[in-house]
Amino acid sequence: MGLKATGATRKHKHSGTPGSSRAGTAVGGAKPARPAPARARPAGRPGAPAVAAAPFDHPLAADWRAAVRATVEGLHYDLVDVERAPRGLLRVTIDRRPGVAYASEGDAITVDDCEAVTRQLQYALEVDGVDYARLEVSSPGLDRPLRTEADYERFCGQAVDLTLKLPLQGRKHFQGPLGRVEGRWQVTFMDGRAEQVLSFALDEVREARLVPVVNFKGRPGPGAAGKDEGRNR
Repeated sequence: MGLKATGATRKHKHSGTPGSSRAGTAVGGAKPARPAPARARPAGRPGAPAVAAAPFDHPLAADWRAAVRATVEGLHYDLVDVERAPRGLLRVTIDRRPGVAYASEGDAITVDDCEAVTRQLQYALEVDGVDYARLEVSSPGLDRPLRTEADYERFCGQAVDLTLKLPLQGRKHFQGPLGRVEGRWQVTFMDGRAEQVLSFALDEVREARLVPVVNFKGRPGPGAAGKDEGRNR
């Protein structure tokens, strides 16, 4: 649901092709690559790769997904999602980590973040011999997916849109603030005029996403628990 326009709180994309002289061209025009943020700036000679948290000769590097994760996390970002799309597109979704100081302020991914990760991924994927036609690095958008235990911990207390694998009392979709009680995750939702609580384990979830919220200043923000939890299907 993230937008493709410029702005720190909107979705940004940066694409590149392996073997090109540049890291890639931002979607929407022939815009030259910008300098990487301070934490992603290559070390040593110009064009040399920054050192990732895990070396690429790690046993798991034979798995291209592990190579992507090592590169993204080595640059101090979270890997939200990675997928192969039609026509050789390799799509990588990243997010900033709480508490990490980046070149620009704020919690939202910027175009510079995407470009820095694109440059580094192109090098890593070439080293590992990963076959792809285009590489796209983007922000998770306002409806950021929650996939791991760490994601749930990070966004606990915020409003989520949850879909179960199997229906519970005839329904799979629930929306409301995310919480945790006695080791079980839960979503508090409105059923008519009554407040109900859904208790669940992560392996029971098909999909969970933040509920996009726009504040009074007109700037979009991440999902947050509020008085109106929206509809539940």
